[in-house]
Amino acid sequence: MDIDSNQVTIRDLVRYATTLFAKQNIGLGQGTETHFDEACFLVLRTLSLPFTSLDVFLDAKLTSAEIELVQKNIDMRVADRIPAAYILQEAWLREYKFFVNEDVLIPRSHIADLLFDQIDVWISAPHVINNVLDLCTGSGCLAILAAHQFEEATIYASDVSNAAISVCSKNIASYELADRVIPTRSDLFSKIDHRFDLIISNPPYVEQRAMDQLPAEFLKEPQIALAGGEEGIDLVQKIITDAPEYLNENGILIMEVGRDRAAIEAQFPQIPFTWIETQAGRDFVLFVTREDLRLGLSV
Repeated sequence: MDIDSNQVTIRDLVRYATTLFAKQNIGLGQGTETHFDEACFLVLRTLSLPFTSLDVFLDAKLTSAEIELVQKNIDMRVADRIPAAYILQEAWLREYKFFVNEDVLIPRSHIADLLFDQIDVWISAPHVINNVLDLCTGSGCLAILAAHQFEEATIYASDVSNAAISVCSKNIASYELADRVIPTRSDLFSKIDHRFDLIISNPPYVEQRAMDQLPAEFLKEPQIALAGGEEGIDLVQKIITDAPEYLNENGILIMEVGRDRAAIEAQFPQIPFTWIETQAGRDFVLFVTREDLRLGLSV
């Protein structure tokens, strides 16, 4: 930065990073949607400041050590295209902070919004949810949100990756939920031996054509957590087909499927999926009961 190091403020660094990120066309969509938001996240959290503190600290002057640290992270973000969440080893879903590294997908699921804002719309009596499976849990973020939403429930957080389970376990411990959230290594349902009132899942669902065009930042994420096969629904199909065997009589499956609604409905024309409204639209998260799954699959 061509700025007097004795006069550098957070305002200067945020402006500098915003301009640089835009000029270098860095990839977004891994927690932030604008270059300004990305700059604020990286600068403030590098300095261990809360997001709500931007206005308060905008004109605070920084020490040489602080400037050097922020500059290092900005350079890493641009030169190496490392997502900010991996640089900082943290990601946020509203007020919930999660440890992340390159072994897990950066949290950004539409199901999180559902758990925050709409769960009582889709589940009329949340208190009757006694056990939940978070399939393809990654960092464990959805399992932890579910544990806060369904306060009497036991949550199983399942993933095929040992490395992801390690990250998940760290997040479970940080929220002191080891007695209620159980990390489980399983290739989909292969090691699952319970039935559940609710299964939530954000599985890999990116089609091959989109995988071939991913920005550099997304290639830093574990590809096993993104790639869903030629049409994007390889794992989605397996989950839909097998879920009835792992749901209780009145059980529910809620699954994020990206832009694959048309392909799913074509593959399972007899299943009356309900599509939940999200901030991105109505095509991204499906809702279906065990009974509708069972009847639709039997046709």
